[in-house]
Amino acid sequence: MRDWLSHRVRASPDETALVRAASGESWTFAELDGMVEETAGRLAALGVKSGDHLGAVLGPRVEYVALIHAAMRLGVTLVPMGDALTVPELRGQVETADVTVLVCDAETEAVAADVADAAALPLISVDAPTTADTVNLAATTPDPVTPASWSFDDVQLLLFTSGTTGDPKAVKLTTGNLLASAVASVFRLGFDPEDRWLVTLSLHHMGGIAPVLRMPLYGMTVVLREEFDAGGAADDVDRFDVTAVSLVPTMLRRMLDSRGTLDSSLRTVLLGGAPAPRELVERCRDYSVPVYPTYGMTETASQMATATPEEAFEHAGTVGRPLLWTDVTVLGADGERLPPGETGEFAVDGPTVSPGYYGDSAATDDAFGERGLRTGDVGYVDDGGRLYVLNRVDDRIITGGENVDPGEVADVLRSHPDVRDAAVVGVPDEEWGERVSALVVPAGDELDRDALVEFARERLAGFKLPRLVAVADELPRTVSGTVKRDAVRELLGDRAAEREDEAAAEDGSDESGDDAGPSDDGDEADANEDAGAGDDAGPSDPNADP
Repeated sequence: MRDWLSHRVRASPDETALVRAASGESWTFAELDGMVEETAGRLAALGVKSGDHLGAVLGPRVEYVALIHAAMRLGVTLVPMGDALTVPELRGQVETADVTVLVCDAETEAVAADVADAAALPLISVDAPTTADTVNLAATTPDPVTPASWSFDDVQLLLFTSGTTGDPKAVKLTTGNLLASAVASVFRLGFDPEDRWLVTLSLHHMGGIAPVLRMPLYGMTVVLREEFDAGGAADDVDRFDVTAVSLVPTMLRRMLDSRGTLDSSLRTVLLGGAPAPRELVERCRDYSVPVYPTYGMTETASQMATATPEEAFEHAGTVGRPLLWTDVTVLGADGERLPPGETGEFAVDGPTVSPGYYGDSAATDDAFGERGLRTGDVGYVDDGGRLYVLNRVDDRIITGGENVDPGEVADVLRSHPDVRDAAVVGVPDEEWGERVSALVVPAGDELDRDALVEFARERLAGFKLPRLVAVADELPRTVSGTVKRDAVRELLGDRAAEREDEAAAEDGSDESGDDAGPSDDGDEADANEDAGAGDDAGPSDPNADP
């Protein structure tokens, strides 16, 4: 098949394809096709050819949309990378993905130029260059381009995982993966050719790039917001009659905080990237916001399960049933399937699942097997086939020989009316191995942490109770909305160490709280601290991705 835009332009050339939210400027499919043809021709004139790995390090903008479709037209594999990466981070991703040419913009040129120079790569900017060896794309005369032909097995994208623990891996996504994902998604969310999808997410993550890729398949309009602003994004829904938007929970909460509710034109709010707090889902119910909590991964080309609003409102915490063609299995420690209600690791199989990690056969062999992809996520399936995601396998806490699923503890903490969000991790402890610890975001100005622990005590076994409770304005997250567990653990570890130093300095202090075993139900939370995470806890780039 040829690139999808070349098919769409023949079917509905005069329909609106793209709107730039900041200015209201719009392009029809015919006009966008002309821009893509020009971009592809200029890249071809600069030596970009089929089979190349085209690295993109630029912010969300109209030129990026054109670049995405131009890559498919040329037959090159697109490698989107974060526009906020440092030189070492970008260099690592360029090397991992075997990038052959790099495209940047004015904001990313300095970092990209450093990397391109060290790797002897050609560097192309969509803006007027400021470094000597950078080529201006707009000043290049385009060559004629014959649209490339794609098979289902051809690798169309290399997308990097969030890398919250360890180095990010380059996920291979084929044309077949992306096409199956688009079909499965529309079977769950419904189809309307008049849809107008607001893109507020970074285009180097699946949640941002998916609507751009699906635009010509569905014949819908993409409304592109070049930077996230909560009030502005909420206003865009009203101003452009937006019907669908992808968000992470923090973004949706900020939009609701800024405007109270969202315009009635919306029929879909796809909410992913992190667990949807119960109070946020209830708020959507109360204000008629059509929220679809979803569970997906880069390795599954976005969604693997999605709850309808009715499911989300009636079954707190669910991410819904698996999508069309997708099989999700809950596996026990022995790798065997577990029955409904029992907690284990999710494995997912189906046509949306990546064939593996580029250049990393060991990681591929470790993650992919006869049941498909072992996701590393822990959860369960209820009797109705609905999925509930608790936490990561490697997040499990072992305290005094007892296993604690942090997702279960965090879910209890989030259910307290004074808690907006929470993350639970294990902090190293000499005596017990790990200490259950929580970083909590209050729903209001104050939080009675002793009352919170008592609340948890009524719902959790004693060994599961958090021994350290710290408060922050926001949880530290990646740009895709995933909690940075290492950052949470480091912050809580620092607070625990400070507490121990203070206790050691107190003459004749009572250490009974620290001496109590994790199975002692009489144990109190042994350090209730204010954590200084609020200033840097949110995504450094709020254009996050579900």
